Amino acid sequence: MPMDWIMGLAGGVLIGVAAAIYLLVNGRIMGASGIIGGLVDGSGRHDWIERAALIAGLIIVPGIATFIVGGTETHLTGNWAIIIVAGLLVGVGTRLANGCTSGHGVCGISRLSLRGIVATAYYIGAGGLTVVIFKHLLGVI
Repeated sequence: MPMDWIMGLAGGVLIGVAAAIYLLVNGRIMGASGIIGGLVDGSGRHDWIERAALIAGLIIVPGIATFIVGGTETHLTGNWAIIIVAGLLVGVGTRLANGCTSGHGVCGISRLSLRGIVATAYYIGAGGLTVVIFKHLLGVI
């Protein structure tokens, strides 16, 4: 089995275990956009330390893993305008969908939530359509 598949599988298992622990300990869904949204809009003031720690972990742990194991080649475009627009569109989309892939995809599907299943199907479909249009038809990415 290729190493990138093994690393992807290990990462997926870690995300699933973290989501299960977060739900069992806190009784809440571990949706990253909701956790970040609570920090940004102030609705999560009562547990901001927990939210900030989780977000810091999402950033710091992959950095440590990359340092220990080594990085991998990515196919991210070098066009900063596309990266910024894509990031903003993802942010708007997660607000419109009331959640992101960690909330709907990992936590929603595992709870057999119809809303999570439908949202994840739309995310995957929109991502595929975006690649077809912007990479294969327009050649921008």
